[in-house]
Amino acid sequence: MFGSREHSERGEHRITLTLASSLASVDQVEQTAEHLAAEAGIDEDARFGITMAVREAAANAVFHGNKGNSAKHITASFENTGTSLIFCIADEGEGLDPDTLPDPLAPENLMRGSGRGIFLIRSFMDEVHFRRLEPGTEMTLIKRFTPEANTGTNTGNQETKR
Repeated sequence: MFGSREHSERGEHRITLTLASSLASVDQVEQTAEHLAAEAGIDEDARFGITMAVREAAANAVFHGNKGNSAKHITASFENTGTSLIFCIADEGEGLDPDTLPDPLAPENLMRGSGRGIFLIRSFMDEVHFRRLEPGTEMTLIKRFTPEANTGTNTGNQETKR
């Protein structure tokens, strides 16, 4: 594992991790997201959604992007800007065009055992963006919040979904 931390004078900070494609890495990404959200004062219910979305993005990177290949890595960055939590997860796979994913709510897909991850991520986050890398895909997840003095009562701002 490779990692770095950056801090600004305004209390913003960014953590970047480069991890092997493994379930342990997915767990580490989830725990780091949970810690960042807790530090931001996000309440427990909203933290659950954030960590579920980030975990799903990391699992997609490991198991779909890198196809579980332990020789490949994922990169995860976590940033608190003071008004948003920004999570970027990148893999070294073949790339993903999110517009080609089947609609998980279409009748023919309702009983499928997979295919709901991106749907869940979009449900819990305010913004979700995809960027094609060479190789791989980077997914950026953004959750806005109103800064509060770490009271644990911050539910996040859910006014815009993209």
